[in-house]
Amino acid sequence: MKFYFNSLIDAGEKSGEINYVRPNKNCNLSSWMDGCEPGWACTVGKEQKINLQDAKDIPYRALDCQACCPGFFCPHGLTCMIPCPLGAYCPLSSLNKTTGICDPFYCRKGSTSQTRCYKKSSCPPNSATQDITIFGALLVVASCLVLLIIYNFSGQILTNREKKQAKSREAAARYARETAQARERWKSAKDVAKKAGTGLQSQLSRTFSRKKAAQTPKGGGGGGSSLPPSGEDGGGRKKNLTDMMQSLEDNPDNDEGFNLEIGDKGLRKNMPKGKQMHSRSQIFKYAYGQIEKEKAMQQENHNLTFSGVISMAKEHDVSTRPVIEIAFKDLTLTLKGSKKKLLRSVTGKLRPGRVAAVMGPSGAGKTTFLSAIAGKATGCETSGMVLINGKVEPIRAYKRIIGFVPQDDIVHGNLTVQENLWFNARCRLSADMSKADKVLVVERVIESLGLQAVRDSLVGTVEQRGISGGQRKRVNVGLEMVMEPSVLILDEPTSGLDSASSLLLLRALRREALEGVNISMVVHQPSYTLYRMFDDLILLAKGGMTVYHGPVKKVEEYFTGLGITVPERVNPPDYYIDILEGIVKPTMSAGVSVKDLPLRWMLHNGYDVPRDMLQSSSDSESSFRGSTSPASGDASVAAEVWGNVKDIVGQKKDEYDYNKSTEDLSNRCTPGILRQYRYFLGRCGKQRLREARIQGVDYLILCLAGICLGTLAKVSDETFGALGYTYTVIAVSLLCKIGALRSFALDKIYYWRERASGMSSLAYFMSKDTIDHLNTIVKPIVYLSMFYFFNNPRSSIWENYVILVALVYCVTGIGYTFAIFFQPGSAQLWSALLPVVLTLIATQQKNTFFADLCYTKWALEGFVMANAQNYSGVWLITRCGSLVKSGYDINDKALCIVVLIANGIVFRCVAFFCMVTFQKH
Repeated sequence: MKFYFNSLIDAGEKSGEINYVRPNKNCNLSSWMDGCEPGWACTVGKEQKINLQDAKDIPYRALDCQACCPGFFCPHGLTCMIPCPLGAYCPLSSLNKTTGICDPFYCRKGSTSQTRCYKKSSCPPNSATQDITIFGALLVVASCLVLLIIYNFSGQILTNREKKQAKSREAAARYARETAQARERWKSAKDVAKKAGTGLQSQLSRTFSRKKAAQTPKGGGGGGSSLPPSGEDGGGRKKNLTDMMQSLEDNPDNDEGFNLEIGDKGLRKNMPKGKQMHSRSQIFKYAYGQIEKEKAMQQENHNLTFSGVISMAKEHDVSTRPVIEIAFKDLTLTLKGSKKKLLRSVTGKLRPGRVAAVMGPSGAGKTTFLSAIAGKATGCETSGMVLINGKVEPIRAYKRIIGFVPQDDIVHGNLTVQENLWFNARCRLSADMSKADKVLVVERVIESLGLQAVRDSLVGTVEQRGISGGQRKRVNVGLEMVMEPSVLILDEPTSGLDSASSLLLLRALRREALEGVNISMVVHQPSYTLYRMFDDLILLAKGGMTVYHGPVKKVEEYFTGLGITVPERVNPPDYYIDILEGIVKPTMSAGVSVKDLPLRWMLHNGYDVPRDMLQSSSDSESSFRGSTSPASGDASVAAEVWGNVKDIVGQKKDEYDYNKSTEDLSNRCTPGILRQYRYFLGRCGKQRLREARIQGVDYLILCLAGICLGTLAKVSDETFGALGYTYTVIAVSLLCKIGALRSFALDKIYYWRERASGMSSLAYFMSKDTIDHLNTIVKPIVYLSMFYFFNNPRSSIWENYVILVALVYCVTGIGYTFAIFFQPGSAQLWSALLPVVLTLIATQQKNTFFADLCYTKWALEGFVMANAQNYSGVWLITRCGSLVKSGYDINDKALCIVVLIANGIVFRCVAFFCMVTFQKH
């Protein structure tokens, strides 16, 4: 010990030699034997006697070299052990058998055990910490490379998959067209043969009959089989053309006598049907084959209804749609608070198989009328009767077979046209319908709406250009057509479309009407061609009163009887709306004013006329404006404000009542929650893949935050890095909440439409949350890969990761709640303020009950505990202001993690409750 300390004192005078002792008998500069390495000691042997008083004569100590014993330390350059001084901790060293020396360790301040240094890290002797910044730099480079790949190549996965599907679909369509063309040629030849006589039969037989040679072994053995040619029967008798034509007439799908090699030979015979089809090629060939047959049959017989064409073309039984007739009598809608009448005494009937147009000037209540028919009118008192097939039943009970097309084009912009239609078909068609039949429904809608050219194109958003406005409008209508509704209600489907697109859309709707669908739509300024394509017309005046409700063919006759004649070269609906708007006044010879038209219609049909409509013209004029009394103009401002408040409250109450489950009378069993969850999960996954660039930007911001906070907030052993973790909680909370807002804030309007159509809210919510679990796992990794290696805290990276995962899970649930409950701007403001305010409350020195409710306190305590687990202190004052001594041990981090996860679950439940309660429809 004297030699050791004297050596340190002497070496202290020479710079750079303080870590070495003077050379001695055992360890000199030219030869280093075993035992001279740090952490090693040897013995002199049992027979050797040592003079403890002689500090100059060092004995030869080179036998039985072993690792230094606990309680002793073995310096570099000595082969003996020296007892640890009081207050020091000397653990047992560890031998590295590869290098033959003890591995380096470092001991943090206040720790009771050494920590092994990372490989390639800077860990000099007597280190209190290790320098692992090099790992952080390497991870920065690797992260930038990964983010660059994600940013540029994220869309390639779905693009390649769509190309493969397009090739299979195009091949199936080509096969169907070639088959249809070949059948047409055969039928044409058959007709020619019938007219030309038997002289041409033999020539046609040779042309259209394919000879099949008998398959016999070369040796002439009897083991082979023989197949008759296609022009012969089983007995070897030659078939003439008359027999083949008769066979084709009896069974048009039979290939006997008509065996042209077209497309895939294996699918012509024994074609699997319905649920037996599994491959994409089989399903598409089946769908396009049926569509080609429908086209051919429709061309052959124009008098045949479209439903008859489909029934004849399909190879199996067709499930017919339920027929729904809606009748209404004295239907009146009044706002609950202000008592303003939106509809007054509307009576009529919407019949299946007909297309009704609802027209009128602005403020006539056209959309309100359709909303009332669909059961979507909220905040109103409804009087009168609405009958479904002659019975008093709630229209909401049929929502699974009622399609409602809103005025706005509510279509997912980050999905393709086909993906939008296919998702709606899978979720809203019957669960027992086979996939092949669902594909047929979707393909038929795409064909009828003229969307073949853009089926694989993204619909597009405001930031990303997609299909045109007219195509987007047709996709909006197609979302309801693919579910094969019995009632289809459309709110201004032709607005913004040119005449050609409007004509194409109305032709598709007329095909739906031929199948018995009850269609009604609001139309603005239709052309004369479109106007003549409607079956019925509902003309409303201002105030929501009926002026005409009947066939389009009789509307001019009715108004002519009132003395209102449409001038030449004037579109009748434009002229009638101009009269109702007050732009054009009826001639004096008509003897009728605009305000008398609703009364004349009621008297014409023998309806009951309200008393106030029989009053003076001034009272009638006030009724058109929706007033409840002539003195309503003198109502006080306070009463008007109170009435508006009551309207809002009544609307919210009706929205809540609308969401309650009602009896289902549609007799359609749609997929259950688990199945819809799978469909929603697939759709959400595609959307996130196409938004991978946004995710990449989020990860980049997290990387930068980790680098900045890890570099600026250096860890301190006195505070266990509480300052850096405080910044971490604020930064991670803010960034993860902003990311969680995108899951629901931007998709509210899509959810409202899908929920109103009967889709599962739970499946929708769970699919979004499941996809976000990827961020819950990945974002802590991204942040810690920067923060940990630049900050080098006392705790392990695994302990930091577990706590950070619980924190991200918690704040994601809070972000869901803000996104659903607030508007986007307010949600972002709350997401930014909340972590800062809660962190200030949690770090107060005075512990309060409210501080215990802050999730930031539990996150900070978890981080501090992880860093203090090896500290020798008994009492630990955390940055949260509380003594970690009551209720749980200082090393127990599980409670903090459980509390954070529990907060995340609670906030998710709150978010789901808000979503289903305050839903619009």
